[in-house]
Amino acid sequence: MIRKATASDSDIIADIYNYYIEHSIATFEQEAVAPAEMADRIQKVFDAGLPWLVAESNGSITGYAYASPWKSRAAYRFSVESTVYLCHTHSGQGLGSKLYEALFNELKPLDVRTVIGGIALPNPSSIALHEKFGMKQVAHFKAVGFKFNQWIDVGYWQVVLP
Repeated sequence: MIRKATASDSDIIADIYNYYIEHSIATFEQEAVAPAEMADRIQKVFDAGLPWLVAESNGSITGYAYASPWKSRAAYRFSVESTVYLCHTHSGQGLGSKLYEALFNELKPLDVRTVIGGIALPNPSSIALHEKFGMKQVAHFKAVGFKFNQWIDVGYWQVVLP
C-alpha cells in the first residue's frame, strides 16, 4: 500500500534514511537525522504543496518517495527534485518503481513541468529506476562530493512532464 506520509512516520523514515547516511554514498549527509528533523522535512514538502509518500507492507513502512522544490527562485517554481529511499532489506523488489509511479501520478495534476533526480555515482539501480520513468541524463559533475574518504560524482536526470 502506498499512502501519504504523516508526522508519526518520521521515526521509521529517519531510520531508513539514516541507514544510507551510515552505509552508502547515496546521500551526502554524514550525521544521522533525528525523527523531529525528519518530521520538519516532511512538513516543508507538504507546505510547498508537494507529495511525500510512503510504502507500507504488513503495517511497516518499507520505503518513501517525495518531491521537493528544485530551487527557491520564483522562476524554478514549476520544477521539482524527486527522491526515493527504500528500506535496505526491500531493494530489488520493484518497490522503487511503485513509489515513483505513485509520485509521478501525484505530480501530474500539480503545476509541475519538470522532474529532476540527482544520483550519486555509480548507482546502476537508481539510474535504471529514473530512466524507467523517462528521465534522461542531463549532467554529470565529477568529484563534487567527498564521503568515506573518496570523491564521488553526481549525475542529474530530468523529464519534462506532458
